[in-house]
Amino acid sequence: MKIRVVSSREEIFTLNPNERLVHLAFRPSNKDIFGLVETCPKIEVIQLPKSYMRTVSKSIEIFLQMQRVQLLEGDVWGHRKDINEYYAIPYSVIEKIKDMKIEGKATEEIEKKVSRESKLNPGMVAYILTKETPV
Repeated sequence: MKIRVVSSREEIFTLNPNERLVHLAFRPSNKDIFGLVETCPKIEVIQLPKSYMRTVSKSIEIFLQMQRVQLLEGDVWGHRKDINEYYAIPYSVIEKIKDMKIEGKATEEIEKKVSRESKLNPGMVAYILTKETPV
């Protein structure tokens, strides 16, 4: 599973329309979010760093809910955009999530344990849980 890292406004309009997970490494305006949803109609998740998350307007949150796009807080630890435009969630993390689900662990327990071990936020773990391990 890969997250597309976008580091500037100008980059939004060059994205592949099939992108589903996007991390914005800049403080987006309402116009940037609208542009992203328009450019990538299949988008499912927009991830923002914690400090930028607090600046998102209520109207954008409602707009994203209406579009069925999750707005998650999180970071892409140790990622260098100059080397690769995608941040790959390690396969071992996805396998750990699957294994814990097979063992019958509660969703909250999986989110808490995996996010602590992998530095992924619980919301992203929950997303992976629903996408990679359908019930």
